[in-house]
Amino acid sequence: MAEASTDVALFIYGTLTLPVVQLETFGRLLGGDDDALSGYTVDYLDRDDPHAADLTGHGVHAVVRHTGNPLDKVMGIVTIVTEDELDAADEYEIGAYRRTLVRLDSGANAWTYAPRS
Repeated sequence: MAEASTDVALFIYGTLTLPVVQLETFGRLLGGDDDALSGYTVDYLDRDDPHAADLTGHGVHAVVRHTGNPLDKVMGIVTIVTEDELDAADEYEIGAYRRTLVRLDSGANAWTYAPRS
């Protein structure tokens, strides 16, 4: 018997907020609540993933960068996904991204994607 999948919080911004990416990655549109991530800013990097570029229409994608400055803030959505959906997000965010646990302005802990370096 397979073990039940656990739900986890995921903070999304950038291309993961796009309906086309959500449908392709998760097989559904994600709900969620607006939230923010203080002490981070949005940067952009070239993405060497032809599938992601075809899906989004862009070769440059947003990435959060930790600054430590409480005045810096990234706006996004906190959503609940299953462990399997989190694995699917990991597959989408290959390459320059890594999953990291952050504390959102709402006080919730959530996974998000930040640069590998």
